Amino acid sequence: MPKIILTGDRPTGRLHVGHYVGSLKERVRLQNSGLYDKIFIMIADAQALTDNAEQPEKVRQNIIEVALDYLSCGLDPKLSTMLIQSQIPELCELSFYYMNLVTVSRLQRNPTVKAEIQMRNFEASIPVGFFTYPISQAADITAFRATTVPVGEDQLPMIEQTREIVRKFASIYGDVLVEPEGMLSGNKACLRLPGIDGKAKMSKSLNNCIYLSDSEEEVRKKVMSMFTDPNHLQVSDPGQVEGNPVFIYLDAFCQEGMFEEYLPEYASLEELKAHYTRGGLGDVKVKKFLDKVLQEALSPIRARRKEWEKDIPAVYEILKKGSQEARETAARTLDDVKKAMKINYFDDQALIAGQAKKYAVTE
Repeated sequence: MPKIILTGDRPTGRLHVGHYVGSLKERVRLQNSGLYDKIFIMIADAQALTDNAEQPEKVRQNIIEVALDYLSCGLDPKLSTMLIQSQIPELCELSFYYMNLVTVSRLQRNPTVKAEIQMRNFEASIPVGFFTYPISQAADITAFRATTVPVGEDQLPMIEQTREIVRKFASIYGDVLVEPEGMLSGNKACLRLPGIDGKAKMSKSLNNCIYLSDSEEEVRKKVMSMFTDPNHLQVSDPGQVEGNPVFIYLDAFCQEGMFEEYLPEYASLEELKAHYTRGGLGDVKVKKFLDKVLQEALSPIRARRKEWEKDIPAVYEILKKGSQEARETAARTLDDVKKAMKINYFDDQALIAGQAKKYAVTE
């Protein structure tokens, strides 16, 4: 069986450094590993509209932002197929068929759905499209016969729901669909970076993100304003490293050799943490080091983005070709599904011949 990856993002805003350490960096590694036969990377605009239905322009404008972030991080259209979800109508048809295989109570028990509903304060005003997005996601995954879906731990219930749908379909119609496996990042410390204000999650609405497309000066300004240990008031005060955003970012981005270049009085990050913990190390010094670390990581990303920005039509062409290729794959899956469900009436010549024979008028 071919090894196929499906992954992607909702185009609700520019991608930030949390996306980079949580998924984008790993996607580039997987893409370049040669271990997979196919990698599909989806810009999930249809899913974004489930809770942004009244802001279509927001979703529309962010398609190109996400695509530019993909390309600037090193995703290669020659190695990965980039597609726009709404341009694959077969996904909607698959979702419709899968809805008959899932109960309302099962959707209500999905931990990811429950958490998302609570986070968005939907309560009784849940859009049906949002409520059923585990089914839509199952259509996305199975349409491309994905064997592997990189996810965070909070998304594992979505993968399990897909697996249930695949098994249910098999029990009724036959073994047609591929049951996927979720892939968790090996770097658990970097699965989710906090916002620069110390909030648990980066959010555009909270204005607490460092974006991949931020300028050098914007990054520096945000780093220097970062929340740290609120009890570390004086340089001499002992500081808290755990839960401190500055050190969490250093855990995610600091590489071997950076201390020798930018902060030679320390041999390692552990040594820097130890000094901060016992006191005698100011936040400003640590933040200046983090700024240099981030600038080194983001500088090549910014440079590649500037090159792609010079030819936006080429970026749209990449998305168009990727969507066309993806649609061909999804169409083949849909054909197999409809055949298994016995709703491929016009393609079933045996059915037509049999019915003709049944109603033939004999002299």
